[in-house]
Amino acid sequence: MALLKISQVIIHDPAQNIDGVVGDLWIRDGVVIVAPSDPSEKPDRVVDARGLVAMAGGVDMHCHIAGPKVNLARKMRPEDKRLAEPVRRTLETRSGTVGSVPSTFATGYLYTGMGYTTAIDAAIPPLSARHALEEFHDTPILDKGFLILLGNNHYALRQIAAGEPGRLRDFAAWLIKSSGAFGIKLVNPGGVENWKSGLRGMNDLDTPVQHFGCTARQIIASLAQAAMDLGLPHPAHIHCNNLGVPGNFATTLATMEALEGRRAHLTHIQFHSYGGHPDDQSLFCSETARLADYFNRHKNLTTDVGQVLFGETTSMTGDGPVGYYLSKITGRKWTNSETEMEAGCGIVPITYKEKSFVHALQWAIGLEWYLMVDDPWRIAMSTDHPNGASFIAYPEIIAQLMSKNYRDEILARVHPRVAEKSRLRELDREYTINEIAIITRSAPARMLGLSHKGHLAPGADGDVTLYQPDNDRRRMFEFPRYVIKSGEVVVDNAEMRRDFAGRLLHVRPGHDTAAMPDIRKWFESFYTIQFDNYPVDEHYFDQHTVVDCRPGG
Repeated sequence: MALLKISQVIIHDPAQNIDGVVGDLWIRDGVVIVAPSDPSEKPDRVVDARGLVAMAGGVDMHCHIAGPKVNLARKMRPEDKRLAEPVRRTLETRSGTVGSVPSTFATGYLYTGMGYTTAIDAAIPPLSARHALEEFHDTPILDKGFLILLGNNHYALRQIAAGEPGRLRDFAAWLIKSSGAFGIKLVNPGGVENWKSGLRGMNDLDTPVQHFGCTARQIIASLAQAAMDLGLPHPAHIHCNNLGVPGNFATTLATMEALEGRRAHLTHIQFHSYGGHPDDQSLFCSETARLADYFNRHKNLTTDVGQVLFGETTSMTGDGPVGYYLSKITGRKWTNSETEMEAGCGIVPITYKEKSFVHALQWAIGLEWYLMVDDPWRIAMSTDHPNGASFIAYPEIIAQLMSKNYRDEILARVHPRVAEKSRLRELDREYTINEIAIITRSAPARMLGLSHKGHLAPGADGDVTLYQPDNDRRRMFEFPRYVIKSGEVVVDNAEMRRDFAGRLLHVRPGHDTAAMPDIRKWFESFYTIQFDNYPVDEHYFDQHTVVDCRPGG
């Protein structure tokens, strides 16, 4: 049995209220333990960590790293690869391309090299689950899971319109289990389906969805309730309607209210916090303060930010209308695809510019969210990779959160109206190292219901990142001294030392088998794939962890 000792390290473990305490960490067979009871037992390896800072491995709860959308973006943007330095092959690792949409191998290595050990892809059509799982198998080191798109699924919309919560719940459970998913995602609920029917989308939550009759309000409440009834470890993950539209804060606030106390996670909240009017850019402003006030008072909600940073990236979203309209605004190439009756997507290259008023205000709004949310346990770091920026920008965000002076330096460079249309300049808060540990690992792990991640207590996964303290916070978090995954040292002195497959994280909720005949009838009438061929084969679960569901919990 492999035994690793990390000696005399400065531990930051907010889940245990440990804030900079020097001690030893022990990992046996990939799991954190207390010190061996037999003092004569010798570890197989000792990592001398004197002076280093230890945190649990990072957890990215919202990113886009696999599946047909990501692969289509890779093929669509060859120029994105030519300008980026590739990940070089070594004796231990394979090569990979980088850019805003890295290859599978590069994704695993880049995350790991930054101290992250877990990532959740936030938008996979269930029909494309095999594709995502194949790419997961090619993404090394990381433990991975994905959320399936359900907010515009035709069968789900039919059950919501018919007032069949039990059948909706059973369908969601069967779909999650069949695809090997971790949870459910709503993208522009009802709006994508309306757009496919030739309409603008969903201007409000009470416009009926074309051909179905249910509303976005009903979709949001019904699927949030279904996730709770199934006891999913992570609640309904909601990409609100009207993403990116000036004045959309009103839709976001209405979505929060429509939940009526149900648990939900509102994702990339920065893109949904805009004041103003679509026809007058001069009115574009931040409405973070109004939304954060409601959020702070309603504990049923959690969020991640979707931070924008300046530079070249790729917008990719399951919100097809956004892709289309963004292509019209930018004039850049774009593509859009549809996955039968389940979902769609849009992909557009984008360059965020400091001197663009809109782009700079988006940057400021993201930071406002981090700084205005009272409880860091309810907000997680994200760039909505790659939509706001690449995940490799996380150390830059950390540097900005930990220094008001640094934020002010950037604010002085960007479009001058940003200071007038946001409250960023007046926000003096600076994150502590423990708060950074919360929003980058402890909080996202807790929001996802991953009790074995995000902390260093006995029983936790043996995922540990060791940083060299540095006043240059970006450099500190960009190049960890060691990264330990499942008790194995995979990064030593900022170099990859090991390469192995991570684990698939998924759930298997129960459902009433009496619902199956109706689902089968639907599939055989409308799908291009046979019902019996739809579920993912068991061989995809060779290295996996089933996370418990707790109905009624």
